[in-house]
Amino acid sequence: MKNLLSVQEQLRSGKSDLEEIASQYLERIKEINPAVNAMVQFDEKSVQDEAGRISKKIKDGSAGPLAGAVVGVKDVLCERGKKVTCSSAMLKDFESVYDASVIRSLREKDALLIGRCNMDEFAMGSSNENTIFGPARNPVDTEYVPGGSSGGSAAAVAADMCDVSLGSDTGGSIRQPAAYCGVVGLKPTYSRVSRYGLVAFASSFDCIGPIGKNVTDTALVLQHIAGHDTMDNSSSRKPVDDYLKGLESEDRKLRIGVPEEYFGEGLDDNVRKLIEEQISALEKDGAKIVPVSLPHTKYGIATYYILATAEASSNLARYDGIRYGHRADFREIEEELGKETRAIEKDIKNAVGAGKEEAIERLSALDSPLVRLYKKSRTEGFGDEVKRRIMLGTYVLSAGYYDAYYAKAQKVRRLIKEDFESVFSDVDVVVSPTAPTTAFKVGENQDDPISMYLNDVYTISANLAGICGISVPAGTHPNGLPVGIQFMGNSFRETDILQAARRVEMINGAGS
Repeated sequence: MKNLLSVQEQLRSGKSDLEEIASQYLERIKEINPAVNAMVQFDEKSVQDEAGRISKKIKDGSAGPLAGAVVGVKDVLCERGKKVTCSSAMLKDFESVYDASVIRSLREKDALLIGRCNMDEFAMGSSNENTIFGPARNPVDTEYVPGGSSGGSAAAVAADMCDVSLGSDTGGSIRQPAAYCGVVGLKPTYSRVSRYGLVAFASSFDCIGPIGKNVTDTALVLQHIAGHDTMDNSSSRKPVDDYLKGLESEDRKLRIGVPEEYFGEGLDDNVRKLIEEQISALEKDGAKIVPVSLPHTKYGIATYYILATAEASSNLARYDGIRYGHRADFREIEEELGKETRAIEKDIKNAVGAGKEEAIERLSALDSPLVRLYKKSRTEGFGDEVKRRIMLGTYVLSAGYYDAYYAKAQKVRRLIKEDFESVFSDVDVVVSPTAPTTAFKVGENQDDPISMYLNDVYTISANLAGICGISVPAGTHPNGLPVGIQFMGNSFRETDILQAARRVEMINGAGS
């Protein structure tokens, strides 16, 4: 498999042509996308026009460092002149008037943006089934989900509709779909990549990162989207490492921590076997394997689903049909309210005594037209999973429950981070399965939110701790579906996890 560096060399030498490459990808999308449903927007003419512009720059030697990279974009990132729906009826008609910082970086460095990718609504989900566009499907076997919420981004790369894609990761939404689809997905350290222009789910968790066919391509894109951004005060000023140069350090002997908590109950036996085989191979390759413990891991799922839903409830409150988002038909609301009012007034006229008092109370309890507009707009605009998380988040933030749930969860989050800080004093990276099972069938877990949430059991800790993580293919399960191995590294140690992932590729004879 060629990586982008070799493609770029061929483009510079004239052996390849970007316009031809773009045409091949567009044809591939038209051929494969009806079955996979990974791309929800693409404009052939604008893609070809942009390919022509970049091609001229390649020929005159003025092209940027990402010229030749064909990139898919998750439909949660603002892109000027494009609809940004977040796969939600709430934003189905929203067109962005500006570029997210990562999109601006890609454009400035001459990446070719080929289309926008399917996702779970507002990035809430683990299967890419919660979407107004219909479920995305796993290109390895379309009866199965591609994972979520960046399922379309992972499926587009796996189905060869683009070289790389951008996803967002709040609790595993880059790494889990990458594992399910058999590609590489990297969640950077929180604040390593600007979130400006990312539609928020949970602001203290959300990260933007790349999904690629190999580690080298993933590192290349990360190199050019990482760094401080004046539009995002939460983005780090810490210098960005040279990730590609770091991949060249093949002689470095990594210290790899194996946490007992990630290999316990709930892990599929064949997934366990594949991961253990990879760990043994890494040890033979010279890595030092160190047993470690992350004792607060067992509280991770509960902590995440308290804190993330609380932040979601707050962030999504802005979509009220007045300032932002879908607005219900006000005329229908007025007509409905008028009918109810007239019916109660008739009851008042006909009632006596307590019956009249009861009818008057019913009349006074009617919602105002404005309150009804809020309710109807949000009812029509949000899907079931988003409503579920808004209600959970509102509950844990409500009076009487804040201290019992939200405040306590924040304390546990701190303990989880301290667990990792302690472990990283002894090891470079921590290894685990990316997900406890392979991909499940479309519709299999749709009515079981708890089973769906447990798909994140190995990925959410990195988001809680704010550290970096990567999933890289670890082999094929006996059921024929891909399995991913995850490496987590300390804050701003993306080079460490990229090196570990690259070693797995080399051991397995993958990448280039």
